[in-house]
Amino acid sequence: MSTSNSHFYSQLPVHRMPLSDLLIADRLFHSIPADWHVIITDIKGSTSVVQAGQHETVNLVATGSIVAVLNISFKANITIPFFFGGDGATFIVPPGVKETAMQALRVYKKQTSDNYQLELRVGCIAVADIYAAGQALKITRFNSSGNFSIPVILGDGLNYAERLIKGTDYIDPDQQLQELEPDLSGMQCRWDRIKPPQNNHEVVSLIVTAAPEAQQAAAFREVMLHIDEIYGGPEIRQPISVSRLRLTTTFNKLRLEIRSRFSNMRFLHLLQSWLSNSLGYLYFQTRTGRSYLHRLVEMSDTLVIDGKINTVISGTEAQRLQLETALNTLEQAGRIRYGIYVSKESVMSCYVRDMKDGHIHFVDGADGGYTKAAGILKIKLGM
Repeated sequence: MSTSNSHFYSQLPVHRMPLSDLLIADRLFHSIPADWHVIITDIKGSTSVVQAGQHETVNLVATGSIVAVLNISFKANITIPFFFGGDGATFIVPPGVKETAMQALRVYKKQTSDNYQLELRVGCIAVADIYAAGQALKITRFNSSGNFSIPVILGDGLNYAERLIKGTDYIDPDQQLQELEPDLSGMQCRWDRIKPPQNNHEVVSLIVTAAPEAQQAAAFREVMLHIDEIYGGPEIRQPISVSRLRLTTTFNKLRLEIRSRFSNMRFLHLLQSWLSNSLGYLYFQTRTGRSYLHRLVEMSDTLVIDGKINTVISGTEAQRLQLETALNTLEQAGRIRYGIYVSKESVMSCYVRDMKDGHIHFVDGADGGYTKAAGILKIKLGM
């Protein structure tokens, strides 16, 4: 494939084999073109922000950065790989998208500071520079459920880029702000906290990284085999279910959405969102509405593999203790490091371009599941 091909990612085949098999099928992974770029957004000090009770704001700001970039790539008719991390996001973009995306994110960074007094880091690293540093960055596409596919990354290239952008020496080479607000149309924050499908279940946010001396693909394969064996397949451990979805009808959560989407508080937009949600239950009683809800569950982003495993799953306490035993064994053997956080519910923010197929739903454990799991992992890594 040509390294200047803006459609590199969309041209990759989508693999429907078990993920544990795909991870060790090296021939099915492709190096990212060297002229592409890695863009990372991240809320500085997110752990303390979450501990202060602003976990929903953190999730929403992260979602907004994804929506801003996806709307740009959609208008350019380019499909890009992206990864939700709870307190930020990662994108891998071709040259034709890079500068427009960075300009939008710089404005979004200022809006985040003005609206929430949070510092959103925004950075960009050339893939060529990642390769020059001796880091690998290979990608494939995996069908996780139905028609929903996700990118799978092996190699430490994204972890390397994240360390650089979060480092004290990183400086955004272009601080100029464009005049127009970023396009955040389609961003929604309409669902209340979501209880697990079963009353006796809990929600687990898990982050796993391979130890430096371990073979990453093999280590990740072992982790996914343990998860499959203990919890069952993705549809069984899915924390989102149609029966547990409840539209929020409170102003507070809708206010967060409106403040993220617009540079100032607009009462008319807030009222429209509240009325839409208040009447939404009627739509979801229709055949079309019920079909949307089933696709929503199918297109819930509960597994991210970006050089780490990030996943949100539901099951019993006994299953989680069994998983922790297996992960501890791998950790003690020097194969992995992991962070885990347990909550009673999950939270979801959404990007809905259209109600048929153009939507994706970002899932995290309640109370900052990914952020708190990452905090535990950082302690283990001595960061």
